[in-house]
Amino acid sequence: MEQTTVRITDLLLRTVIGGNGWEQRTQQDIVINVTYTYDAQAALQSDDMADAVDYKRIKKRIIETVENSQYHLIESLTKNILSIVMDDARVLTATVRIDKPGALRFAQSVSTEMSSRRRKS
Repeated sequence: MEQTTVRITDLLLRTVIGGNGWEQRTQQDIVINVTYTYDAQAALQSDDMADAVDYKRIKKRIIETVENSQYHLIESLTKNILSIVMDDARVLTATVRIDKPGALRFAQSVSTEMSSRRRKS
């Protein structure tokens, strides 16, 4: 098996997120990092995008979800992004980290990270 790791790094988006009143009225920056693995054997043999897990399609779904959502918890958004990545049955493992810059005074950001591993059938 030719397991390949793909990373989408520092995807900067804006969304409504947070529990304070002003946070539910104002879009804020978030930074999303995604890592996933899949068995790339078919893609390596064919050099055909249809045989690869399409990171551009994943990115577009993440953008659509983030820009059209409103969350109180960064944890909830992280879980939903992880579900998007794991939606492709070829993905074996995935990790999503979301940073919310400036969420705490004196800290660069607050982040959550979640991982999933496909169970072997």
